[in-house]
This record gives sequence, C-alpha cells and structure tokens, in this order.
Amino acid sequence: MSDSFEMYVDWCVQCGAEHSYMNGDCDTCGQNTFSKTKPVNSFTGEYEFLSNFYEGAPIEMFDGLVYKTTEHAYQAHKTHNMEERKRVAAMSTPGKAKRAGKHVWLRDDWEDVKISIMEGIVQKKFLTHFDLKDKLLATGNAHLIEGNTWNDPFWGVYKGQGTNHLGQILMKIRNNLNINGSD
Repeated sequence: MSDSFEMYVDWCVQCGAEHSYMNGDCDTCGQNTFSKTKPVNSFTGEYEFLSNFYEGAPIEMFDGLVYKTTEHAYQAHKTHNMEERKRVAAMSTPGKAKRAGKHVWLRDDWEDVKISIMEGIVQKKFLTHFDLKDKLLATGNAHLIEGNTWNDPFWGVYKGQGTNHLGQILMKIRNNLNINGSD
C-alpha cells in the first residue's frame, strides 16, 4: 500500500479560491462547498460582459428610458421620480450613474425590491443582446462570483466574504435560459 494520494483541485463556490483537496474548509473564506469546475471569480477581461458596468449593452426598460448600462438602470430604479431617472440615465459613465444613484429620492420599498429589480434589469440585458446571452450560456455550469476590490459583499464577494447576489442572479438567468431553450 502506498502512502501517496492523488492530488486534485477543487474551487470554493463562495470565494473562488483554489483548494487542493475536498477535505476541510476553504483557507480563504472558511466555507466548505467546493466544485470541480473552475469558477468565474471576476467580471473582468473575457467576463467583463457579466459586469453591470459593461458598456456594450444598452437596454430599454419598461419605463421607456434607454440606459447605457445595467448599472445606469439599477441606480435609476432606486427612485419613482422620472426626472431623477432621466438624470441618472444621462450620466456619461456607469461610475457616475452609481454616484448619482446615491443622491436620488429613494423609494420607500427599496430594500424589499432591490434584488428583484436587479434581476429584471440583468435578465433584460441578456434577453435583448443575443451575443451576451450566448456568452453567458458558454460559461456552462461555472459558479459566477462577482469578486471585487471595492468592498461590496452584498452584490459580490470581497476578501472571501459576501452573499454574491449578482452572481446568483446571473446563474439563475443562465439556468432559466438552459431550461427554456436559448432560441
């Protein structure tokens, strides 16, 4: 009998860290859920299209406004005031839209609806832009983690910690596209 063991690599589905074998918790985030499929743990480079800051996919929402990015749409939908929405929609970059969204008259139900609003906006992005839908489907069953350096553990994962709501939304949309057909 040999004292050696076969080394294999798994990835933590919480933070995307590489793990040598499936015993124990992740050294980075302490979770113990692993996958054999390498996750997408940053929405940059070839996966930039997954980011809400991606500028190649304007979307028209149900309010009749066209938003340059999903970030613009999300920030604008923090308010019911159409003039404020128009002002956010007109911002030249997603970063400026995000900053403007911090100063809108916040709708009373925002904390209750923000995740469903984000899901609707992101879904609209992928149902409107077929090239992006195909790229999303091409991620297969990879865990999608919005890893970030700007300390956002709500929508993503920061330093191994976070709820990764944006990644969860993207995986849900990908799953629904797979179930319902991608045509």
